[in-house]
Amino acid sequence: MKKLGRGIRTRFSDDLLWLPYLVLEYIKFTGDYSLLEEETPYVIGEILKDEEEERYDKYFESEEKESIYRHCIRAIEKSFNFGENGLPKIGTGDWNDGFSTVGNKGKGESVWLGFFLYKILDGFIEVCKKRVEEGKEEANIIEKFVKIKLELKKALNTKGWDGRWFKRAFMDDGSALGSMENEECRIDSIAQSWSIISNAGDNDKKYISMESLENHLIDKENGIIKLLDPPFEKGKLEPGYIKAYLPGVRENGGQYTHAACWVIIAQTMLGFGDKALELYRMINPIEHSRTKDACNKYKVEPYSMPADIYGASNLAGRGGWTLYTGSASWYYDAGIEYILGLKIENGVMKFEPCIPKDWKEYLIRYKWGKSIYNIKIKNPNQKNTGVEKVFLNGNEVVNGIRLDGNNRIFNIEVIM
Repeated sequence: MKKLGRGIRTRFSDDLLWLPYLVLEYIKFTGDYSLLEEETPYVIGEILKDEEEERYDKYFESEEKESIYRHCIRAIEKSFNFGENGLPKIGTGDWNDGFSTVGNKGKGESVWLGFFLYKILDGFIEVCKKRVEEGKEEANIIEKFVKIKLELKKALNTKGWDGRWFKRAFMDDGSALGSMENEECRIDSIAQSWSIISNAGDNDKKYISMESLENHLIDKENGIIKLLDPPFEKGKLEPGYIKAYLPGVRENGGQYTHAACWVIIAQTMLGFGDKALELYRMINPIEHSRTKDACNKYKVEPYSMPADIYGASNLAGRGGWTLYTGSASWYYDAGIEYILGLKIENGVMKFEPCIPKDWKEYLIRYKWGKSIYNIKIKNPNQKNTGVEKVFLNGNEVVNGIRLDGNNRIFNIEVIM
């Protein structure tokens, strides 16, 4: 076996699901399903013992190779590990790895992970349908995924709902986290935003939960969107190493910028163009650096999207880790795809803007291959969303624009 080097094996519950999530994103953008047939080996290492939560060890490349599709299916099915509330077990953490003792005894569940898994199932059901039609997959996998998806949606909207917002998790002892009953971490942003991004939240609950998020987590004075509130400090809950951070620092009640971008994306999916742009501008590093006093408070680079901004006491508004973070990609995605509304699906350009009503028009210059697309979006009726007509070089088109990279110039006019 080929030695790969050293790394850490954990009981985190979300890591394995980012593979199918990203594969779905790739297929949606390119329309290229051939990636699913590519074969690649697995990583082999010693299984964690019952008493181990993680281990730094050496790992090897397996001799066995399987298709990317099979890797994704294995990852999804391994995540079918549900607790008493019908939600995925959180293990020693999900996206928030600071929740290291929420479910380390094997019973805790994650509401956010339920939304994330729901979105992946929704996409892979369509992938599986295509493969069944091509004779590459058995039809029973579709039935299995649909059944689990429906059960998950029900659990999320019943057990996961707290009356005004979605809970964040359930601890090993069954107590709720991110609930009105908590004195700390009463509300967490990613359960609210992903109820919308995943489309798993009931319609009425989406609007109620987003209103609650705005009331509890948006701090306009310091220009941040908090991850959770109130932060952990002296309460009875012991959710993990997140509590070792000072109140308001990093995941413990500060802004975690990935999650802040998800809030903006969720706002656009509800059609709130004015709110989305207000928040988009608010978390821009430039807005934290416009004056000398602001710079002295922020203390980090004004040209780099920070992973986090502190959110409590005398540290509020101070930037955290910069340069290494992937949050810049989410910020870019929120701006280009969800506010300006330029989307590429299956190699076809589409337009779904969600902008402030007072925007009269805006321009986009987009390069694809060697071609240039000059795009003008007009908003004569002062709308947040909705496209009436699209013209390509003066001719109306109705089903999007197939991209052509052969050194051409295209002029597009979009009428909202």
